[in-house]
Amino acid sequence: MSTELKAPGRTGGATALGSRRLRPTPYLVGGCLFWLVVSLAHGRLPMCCDVGQHAAVVERLTDDLWRPRHPVVDLPGDGSPYFTPYAVAQALVAKGTGLAGWAVVKLSGPVNLLVLLTGLGRLTRAVAGPETRRWAPVVALGTVTLLWGTERLWWSGFFGLMSMTGNLSYPSTFAAGLTFWAWAWTAALVRSPARGPWAHAGLGALLGLIVLVHPITAVAAALGVVAFAVPPYGRRWVERRAWGRGGFARPWALLVLVACAVAAAWPYFSVFSLLGDAGPDAIHALLYEDVRARFWLVALGLPALWARWRRDPRDPLVVLFGLALVVVAYGWFSGHFTYGRLWAAAVLAPQLALAVELAAPRPWSGRRRALGAATAAGALAGFLTVHAGAVVPGALDPVGFPQPPRWPSYGWVAARVERGAVVLTDGYRPTRSLPGYGVNVVAPAWPDPALDERERSRRRSTVHTYLAPTSSPARREAIARRYRVRWLLLAPEQRVPPEAVVVDWNPRTGEVLARVR
Repeated sequence: MSTELKAPGRTGGATALGSRRLRPTPYLVGGCLFWLVVSLAHGRLPMCCDVGQHAAVVERLTDDLWRPRHPVVDLPGDGSPYFTPYAVAQALVAKGTGLAGWAVVKLSGPVNLLVLLTGLGRLTRAVAGPETRRWAPVVALGTVTLLWGTERLWWSGFFGLMSMTGNLSYPSTFAAGLTFWAWAWTAALVRSPARGPWAHAGLGALLGLIVLVHPITAVAAALGVVAFAVPPYGRRWVERRAWGRGGFARPWALLVLVACAVAAAWPYFSVFSLLGDAGPDAIHALLYEDVRARFWLVALGLPALWARWRRDPRDPLVVLFGLALVVVAYGWFSGHFTYGRLWAAAVLAPQLALAVELAAPRPWSGRRRALGAATAAGALAGFLTVHAGAVVPGALDPVGFPQPPRWPSYGWVAARVERGAVVLTDGYRPTRSLPGYGVNVVAPAWPDPALDERERSRRRSTVHTYLAPTSSPARREAIARRYRVRWLLLAPEQRVPPEAVVVDWNPRTGEVLARVR
């Protein structure tokens, strides 16, 4: 009996071999559009805020990859926690391309956003059911970026559209994206515990990297891993067949061990020396102010989170919400206000719960329709009051939306001042911006773990002494000699000392650049 082979042909829209045409998912389309809009919005903003600090780190590593100087002041950089794997990678890019540090930092923004968006998609699908996984990540783009409050919160590591657009190039954004991936990975391990030790070791290595890139984000990452690992998702607590007699505990112990080993092996600084550092606490006290105005739209997600709790009190979003609030409360009562940064993890739980709730297929119940209408109204209110200025260019702005900060450029100073020289100034913006051009200042504007706070205070006091009208020439000369001051950057109202000569000035800000003779 003979058989005849027929050429493959099309039947019902599919080939005889069974292949199907690939179609992009809604999140791929929505995420790409979001990435494009936010990347363009980020690119049009001038260098401001912490960009100078991070650009300075890249500049110092570019000068000497193995023994970099302090990012801001004219001192050795031994032990500075700014020399992270993330910064070293940026420095290698700068060396390979010849780009300036600030340019590499700026170009990191779209890369960080890609990591963040892909991680958000994986995380949202991990907490969504089979019937909501297709659209939940798309809805999450709106809830996570718009449902905050009606007062601007400009802080790195927070995912509001306004804050994200300005802080996209910071290490905290990259660490947050890795954190989303780590949580999704944890959920996958819990669902499939038989994957073996390498999967848990890999997750531990990822957590160790997060610790090195941004330690405070690593606290949130650890809480999330606990939240996703502890709930059994309907499974028994101990999967003896997967790991034998150690069951549940053994793979997670390996994870912790690998994470600590990765963090400890980094040669530039000891991350464990940062434990108990209270230097940044005073700055982060601002995160506990105006909490209601900054976060009240998050309350729209609480009904969805409550519904998840009623179905399973060990739901990972419920556990994450509770753990993060406990840490935030600890920061308030203990005075360690740096833990206020975990507001971002706390509000993420109801935002994601709401996204999953609204991604449910129709027909909707009356309660869900009311929740959807309230969410749309809240998102619109948040966009118009806080976030619109981040993505609407000023030339196309019909009503004058609040805009992101627009600091003046200090490239005109860098064009005159030699690399590595010390500039004495008490201006807040130049103190934070000038180091990004390879220039040193006398005193950092913010606390620095690599510079004793008493020394920083002395330096700031010395700057004020030099610029005081009553300061004597001998006193100014001693200060200039001690800190190797070659240049002064003065505000319009500050007088130029007799021993300095004016070299340039900025007509926009009125600031004067003078050389010390």
